[in-house]
Amino acid sequence: MATTRHETLPRPLPPDAGAPTPSISVVIPLYNEAGSLPELYRRAAGALDQAGYSYELIFVDDGSTDATFTELERLHSADGRVRVVRFKRNFGQHSAMHAGLVRALGDVLVTMDGDLQNSPEDLPRLVEAVVSGADVASGTRSARRDSWGRTVPSRVINGMLRRFTDVDIADFGCAFNAYRRSAIEPMLGAIGKQKFTKALVLSGGASVVEVEVAHSARKDRSRYSPLRLTRLALHVLAGFWPQPIQWIGIALGLICTTAAFVLGIYGVAYWIENSNFPGPLFGGVGVIFVLGVQGFILALVGEYLGRIQREVEGRPLYTIDQEL
Repeated sequence: MATTRHETLPRPLPPDAGAPTPSISVVIPLYNEAGSLPELYRRAAGALDQAGYSYELIFVDDGSTDATFTELERLHSADGRVRVVRFKRNFGQHSAMHAGLVRALGDVLVTMDGDLQNSPEDLPRLVEAVVSGADVASGTRSARRDSWGRTVPSRVINGMLRRFTDVDIADFGCAFNAYRRSAIEPMLGAIGKQKFTKALVLSGGASVVEVEVAHSARKDRSRYSPLRLTRLALHVLAGFWPQPIQWIGIALGLICTTAAFVLGIYGVAYWIENSNFPGPLFGGVGVIFVLGVQGFILALVGEYLGRIQREVEGRPLYTIDQEL
């Protein structure tokens, strides 16, 4: 039965009396995925049934405006292994991931997107990697089907995360991963606030094995605009780089000092040779360069201030409308 919730703190629903606890929990955030949802359910359930696992599918409706929740109600009525969380509005993929993870009952927790870019047939392979001993089975997208506008920023962010977490894996951005419960539980307080769940878990020392997973082209337009990707990069810097302001300040000082020294020598040489030093031009270029770097630093400081504000206000990650 659906229950309307007014509280803001997440609480897992108790399992039905006498029902066996599933060994696998699959958490799937959704936003306006009514068209792909029946196929997603059919393929995910089929793959796990064929592998012989006991499981639950936890769908988190992140404030969809289409018929996603209606379809979820139908699936829940037909299959008791389908659990549903509905947000009051759109709070974002990572908040939805948190809502599913805190409600998961299985020993192995799998996260995946709901747009069928991830292939549900790969679910047993990820689960098996964790069952075999790894804390994290990291999905690595083979033959990635995204535009260069997505892949280039993704490579930059991957490089940043490898540097800051000191974990050498190929694909931090893939949301299709499996986790041992003991690796996820210590990080639940930060998951959702921190946008890279896999990087967060691995930064705590969890063991990892990479598993190649299939990747399909997205049927509709990507929700990651250049602005959103830039904000994501700032989030990586603020979340995983321990002293960014100090390092950026040092780099800024070195660059500006070096530039001033080189331009000074060039200006003197030009002045001696042509008896005409182009001071205004080079002065303008220098000012613009410094302002650009300062703008980046201010953006980073803004990320920190935003985090502090959210902590001080104690705002919830999300509010729940209904659970099935």
